[in-house]
Amino acid sequence: MSCMYILKAPLSQKVNRLESWSKNSWQSRVARQQPEYSDSSKFNEVVELLHQAPPLVFSGEVERLKQRLAMAGRGEAFILHGGDCAERFEDCNADAITSKLKILLQMSLILTYGTKKPIVRIGRIAGQYAKPRSKDTEVVDGKEIPSFRGDNVNFFQADANLRMPDPYRLLQGYYSSAVTLNFIRSLISGGFADLHSPEHWNLTLFAHKEVADRYHDVINQIKSAMDFVSSIGADKDHRLRTVDFFTSHEGLLLGYESALTRKVPVRDDYYDLSAHMLWIGDRTRNIDEAHVEFFRGVANPIGVKVGPSSNADEIIEVVKRLNPKNELGKIVLISRFGKDKVRKFLPDIIAKIQKSECNVVWEVDPMHGNTSVTSTGIKTRNFSDVLSEIKDSFEIHNESNSILAGVHFEMTGDDVTECVGGIRDLSEHDLSKNYESYCDPRLNYAQSLEMAFLISSSHK
Repeated sequence: MSCMYILKAPLSQKVNRLESWSKNSWQSRVARQQPEYSDSSKFNEVVELLHQAPPLVFSGEVERLKQRLAMAGRGEAFILHGGDCAERFEDCNADAITSKLKILLQMSLILTYGTKKPIVRIGRIAGQYAKPRSKDTEVVDGKEIPSFRGDNVNFFQADANLRMPDPYRLLQGYYSSAVTLNFIRSLISGGFADLHSPEHWNLTLFAHKEVADRYHDVINQIKSAMDFVSSIGADKDHRLRTVDFFTSHEGLLLGYESALTRKVPVRDDYYDLSAHMLWIGDRTRNIDEAHVEFFRGVANPIGVKVGPSSNADEIIEVVKRLNPKNELGKIVLISRFGKDKVRKFLPDIIAKIQKSECNVVWEVDPMHGNTSVTSTGIKTRNFSDVLSEIKDSFEIHNESNSILAGVHFEMTGDDVTECVGGIRDLSEHDLSKNYESYCDPRLNYAQSLEMAFLISSSHK
C-alpha cells in the first residue's frame, strides 16, 4: 500500500499553479501520507457528503484565534496547546471529553496564575484522528500488515483486512468531531469554566499529594480573589464565567480537509472549517508538494513543525508561501528538536527567521524529539527530558531576543502510565500497568499538572 497520492498535471498548468489556487489545486502535487483506497468511487462519495455537511467551526472563531496568537507572539499571552497523540472513536463519550477539557482548563488555571498572562487554550481534539507513519507496513506476530494510520483511516486491531483504508471512516471522524465539539461548547457555556466556582475544577483523579496540595492552594487563592472582586461589585465581566477554547489537528488527509473548506463571502477568504487551527508535520512540509499548496490558500492559523531535519532557508520559504501578507498570528512554528539537539539547531533557525523579518509565533513541542524505546520494545518519553527541552527553549529564545509563546504537549486527563519520571517517579516497569495510547506516549494527569507548575514558575 502506498502512502503517496500523485496526479500529474499538464505542463501549462504547472507553469501557472503558483499564481492560482483552489481548494483542489493540491491534487496536481505529490501528496504524501494519503491512504490508498481500493474503491475511489466510495471515497468520492464520502468527499461529496462531507462537502455538503455543515462546517464544524465558524470563521469568526478562527479569526479570534489568530488575534490571540498574535497577542502571544508579542508576549502578551501564553499558548497551551495539548491533547491526544491520536484520538479514538471509542473515546467520543462524556467522561473522556470532560477529562480532556478539565486537564487543559486546570493547566491553564495554573499557568494564568503563575505567568499573570491570559492563556490561549488549543486542544488537539475533535479531529485528531489521523497520524502520519514512517512506514506503510509493520510486522505483528510475524505477519506484515498495513500500518495503523488513525481511526479516520483504518482499525487499530492487528488484522490485515481491518487495516485496509476505509473511506467511510472519514464520516465517522466528522460525526465524532461534531459531537465532541458540541459537548465542549455545552460544558463551557454551562459554567464548567466559571472562575466564580473554581472548586468545580478540583482534582478528581489520583495525583501526587504535593501536586494536589499546590493546585488546591492556587484554587483557594483564586477563590479568595474572586470573593474580593465580588464584594466590590466588579465581578460581572463575562470573561470570569467562560473561556475561549479552540481546536486543532494535523491537516493530514487532504480530501477531508478540502471537503470541509468553505469560501466565506463576508470575509472574502477560504477557511478550513474542520478546526480552528491546522498544522503541517515534518513529513509533509515540502514547499513543492500538496500540503503546502493546500494550506497556502486557507485563512486559518497554520502550524509548521520544525525539527532536526529542517533547513532554515526552506522553513522561511514555506512561511512566506503560507503567509504572503506576513500577518502575525497566522504562522506558528512548533520546534521539536529533542533535549540533546535543541541548543545545536534552534538558535540558528531563530536568527535566520528574525533576519528574514517573517512574523511567526513560536511554540515548543518537547514530546516528539524525546521519544525512546525500552528494552521490551515499548515507546516512552522521560519527564525530565521533556522538561529539559522546555527550559532550554525558553533560555534560547531569551538569549536570542525572541519570544517563546507557548507549549505543545501530547497529554491526557487519564491516569495512564506511558511516560516515565515525574513526581510519581514512574519507571519502565510501571509502563505496562495502564498503557493505552494507540501511537505515541502521553503525559498523564499528574505529570501534566506538575509540568504546568514547573512552566509557570520558570516563566515569571
